[in-house]
Amino acid sequence: MSAVDLARWQFAITTVYHFLFVPVTIGLSALVAWFQTQHVRTHREEDQRLALFFGRIFVINFALGLVTGIVQEFQFGMNWSDYSRFVGDVFGAPLALEALLAFFLESTFLGLWIFGRGRIPEKLHAASIWLVHVGTLASAYFILAANSFMQNPVGYRYDPATGRAEMTDFVAILTNKVQLVTFPHTVLASYLVGGAVVMGVALWRLVRRGERTDQDRADVGMYRRATRVGAVVTLVAGALVAVSGDVQGKIMTEVQPMKMAAAEALYATSDSRAPFSVFTIGSLDGSREKVAITVPGLLSFLATGSVDGKVEGINDLKAQYEKQYGASGNPLVADSAYVPTIPVTYWTFRLMIGVGMLASVIAAAVLWLTRGGRVPERRGRLARPLLWAALASPFLPVLGNAFGWIFTETGRQPWLVFGLMTTRTGVSPSVSAGEVLTSMVVFTLLYGVLAVVEMRLVVTTVRQGAGPAQPVPGEHDDASDDPEHAPLAYAH
Repeated sequence: MSAVDLARWQFAITTVYHFLFVPVTIGLSALVAWFQTQHVRTHREEDQRLALFFGRIFVINFALGLVTGIVQEFQFGMNWSDYSRFVGDVFGAPLALEALLAFFLESTFLGLWIFGRGRIPEKLHAASIWLVHVGTLASAYFILAANSFMQNPVGYRYDPATGRAEMTDFVAILTNKVQLVTFPHTVLASYLVGGAVVMGVALWRLVRRGERTDQDRADVGMYRRATRVGAVVTLVAGALVAVSGDVQGKIMTEVQPMKMAAAEALYATSDSRAPFSVFTIGSLDGSREKVAITVPGLLSFLATGSVDGKVEGINDLKAQYEKQYGASGNPLVADSAYVPTIPVTYWTFRLMIGVGMLASVIAAAVLWLTRGGRVPERRGRLARPLLWAALASPFLPVLGNAFGWIFTETGRQPWLVFGLMTTRTGVSPSVSAGEVLTSMVVFTLLYGVLAVVEMRLVVTTVRQGAGPAQPVPGEHDDASDDPEHAPLAYAH
């Protein structure tokens, strides 16, 4: 494999791994803040316990997301120096704001929430976790603004003397049409993840409950309520993700028609009523189909908003790009076939949709089974299916987010910055394949260790469950001397 291929694999591995934690922290921070606010409003102990319980899971994922995110910055200089030189003037502002504004907002107020309980007014304490959530949203906005420039370059000029893209309009970058549809879609998908995590964890605790003590029996209502809260968020967010995804698909077709054609493996242009294939078996490149289940007109609707809309095919778009960009007119786009890897785009697009829909179906079923005060029987006929649903629920939307980003990034290929720079021309010229392979192996092994640590911490936390209500420091004379009463006491 060449240095380019290895650099792409390394960035894909580290990016997908890092993004496993991002939607969890965005979605879970909102739900922790909601439970915390409910406690301020009602002073119910169960709200405090749920906030601290899911807060521990949030903190674990926040820490892992922070560690894995730092590696992303290093790779811009290590493996993609030509790309960094080309786009650095544009990326500098949003990435600096993400680090200096959003990250410091998150970390400062997360520390205040963890250590400030009982030391600051309870309303300010609740506000601190909301500000953490606002920080996660701001961080996502600035990062997505940078990524949206790669999908649809705006607010810049190309200087042929320096070979760099120079920013001319920062507002245009922040209000990129791709950004304005990608941000709400990503945030809603994160709420889907957060809701599924709360639903899955609480449902697992509910079905596996011991009921050996009075506390176990008292906790049934608390976990049932948390299960339903998570299920409602999952169901509502899932519906809104579908709506925002529909809007995003139309903008994607407008700025990157090849990506939509690749998502469907549509080689020939369809003038109207282009079908959407739910499932297809065909040749490896998708150019010939043997068995296909299709919905007539659906692709036209997804791409244009009308079942009679025209959808351009891969062959026509490839010819158009070759004529528009060529191999000699611009050295930044030399040596390119202009067609992404079709099987990857085709299946990740469907997996993204499919696992998200499955999470919503599970949420609807859970709401039905827990309606009217009902509690699933521990040894009933639905106990085992519900346990499997509880185990699957947190992972399904996380995988959906991962598949969505794989589709987004591979569907843009061979472009690194659409219409301006191909991936092949962005790699560091002085880095050898062996050097990239060495760092990729090291990072992959390190991430494997971190995955084990992450899962062990989360599983241990879930098995422990929501601890008893913790006295607020200052309520008891000896609270400050008792480590069990420390705010968010948590050690392994």
